[in-house]
Amino acid sequence: MVPIISINRWTILQAGLCLALLSPIAMILWVAFQPSPPLLGHLIETVLGRYLANTLILMIGVGALASLFGITSAWVVSRYEFKGRVIFSWLLVLPAAMPAYIIAYAYTDFLEYAGPVQTILRDLLGASSRRDYWFFEIRSIGGAIMMMGAVLYPYIYIMARTAFSQTSRALFEAATISGRNLFFHVGLPLARPAIIAGLSLVLMEVIADFGTVEYFAVETLTLGIFNVWLGMNNMPAAAQLSLIALIVILALLGIEAYARSRRSFQNLSNARRGVPRIHAQSGQLPLIYVTCALPVSIGFVIPVGILLSFLGGGIASDVRDSFSSLIGNNFKVALLAAAGILLVSTIIGLLSHYKLGRKSRMLALVASTGYAFPGTILAIGVLGLMGLLNKGAFALGLPYLSGGILALVIGYMVRFQAVGYGAVQTGIGRVPRHVFEASLTLGKSFTSSLKLVVLPIISPSIGAGLLLVFVDVMKELPMTLLLRPFNFDTFATFTYQYAKDEMIEKAAAPALLIVLAGLIPVILLNYSLVRRQKK
Repeated sequence: MVPIISINRWTILQAGLCLALLSPIAMILWVAFQPSPPLLGHLIETVLGRYLANTLILMIGVGALASLFGITSAWVVSRYEFKGRVIFSWLLVLPAAMPAYIIAYAYTDFLEYAGPVQTILRDLLGASSRRDYWFFEIRSIGGAIMMMGAVLYPYIYIMARTAFSQTSRALFEAATISGRNLFFHVGLPLARPAIIAGLSLVLMEVIADFGTVEYFAVETLTLGIFNVWLGMNNMPAAAQLSLIALIVILALLGIEAYARSRRSFQNLSNARRGVPRIHAQSGQLPLIYVTCALPVSIGFVIPVGILLSFLGGGIASDVRDSFSSLIGNNFKVALLAAAGILLVSTIIGLLSHYKLGRKSRMLALVASTGYAFPGTILAIGVLGLMGLLNKGAFALGLPYLSGGILALVIGYMVRFQAVGYGAVQTGIGRVPRHVFEASLTLGKSFTSSLKLVVLPIISPSIGAGLLLVFVDVMKELPMTLLLRPFNFDTFATFTYQYAKDEMIEKAAAPALLIVLAGLIPVILLNYSLVRRQKK
């Protein structure tokens, strides 16, 4: 028997860590109700309706495009056997490595009036000005929908492909015998909860996006929060706008939880799973190849090609000179944040699984909800928390807590806690319960059993979580922009600054490095998916 006093000690430790992670989220409420100039009423009368309408249009458009790309491509690679199917099954996840703001920068230079596409078009048509022909305006809400949909559809593709592969083959065979359409009567209905879960993640990413909507001048709630905070110097009003965004996000989280709770079928038998694969007929091949090639071309191949073309003349000297500091800054904050997140996630995960009860696991899940909140919103909570702590330090005669790197790391830890916690939970799920109990039976203490038995087994998952968090920190833009110290740039902020100044060719090298780093977890994820489908 473990003494009750140790249980209390572990409970206090786990609760303290979880509450610390939740404190910046709670601070958003505190900041929102601080005295400030009455700006919210003015925003409601003028721009709030436009913010909400644009956000809603963006969510509907991106959700529809991502669903179209994700569901159709997942069904094609699951249902049909054709030349290149295995290659496409890998290529289709690559756009997940491409941040939406980078693809926006690349396509804008490529498709704008002075870009190569419209220049060639004018030459072919003999046009002398824009009035002589029509061309799609890339810097518009339609352009933002295309950019985001092209890089976010892998969320739905992976979820749908997994659902198709896990459905009992007997159900598809029964539909075939009865003359029913396999996709509309079996595949899609049974994959619907997984697709809705993936769609919820897509929509949360849409709400969180800053770089794309700011570059395209699409006034959404997230951009409005940024403008009210920095442009009008009114953090309480920005926090009040954040509460509106939080309501939308919580609704999406509720939809995702509802979808997960209503999985209508689980194949618990040893029967074969997955859609029966058939050889594609020659007449179907053109449509199949378009279905697979179009999303990956728009979301990865073309923008990478555009960025690589900018490197044809070499890397500018001022960019080369900045690389050493950029690499140092990126590694510093990414390693600090990743190490902190995995340490906290491991402690919380082990305690909630092996020591504490169901309530502690619920608290651990709640503490991981920071991933659902945009960086602009969490930055408000982090700065509010730092201000409150400094007030307390002043009252107690203690030195101030410096902001800068500390605030940035705290923000990353709250934002990406879910990534680390998910990785740890995956590892713990692979540890047989009786192994840990055997260690306790042999007289080892709780901490010794964790150290000698559990940690060695889950160390690969911890390493994978470390890598995932490291890459996510590298890609994070809005929180880094708002919380970074002066003269502190990462690859994301460096790319943003040059792109904002219409010098995307100088931003190409750091942008490609972000994409290259993002490819690592994407490849690992797809490798895991392929292995799971072969079992």
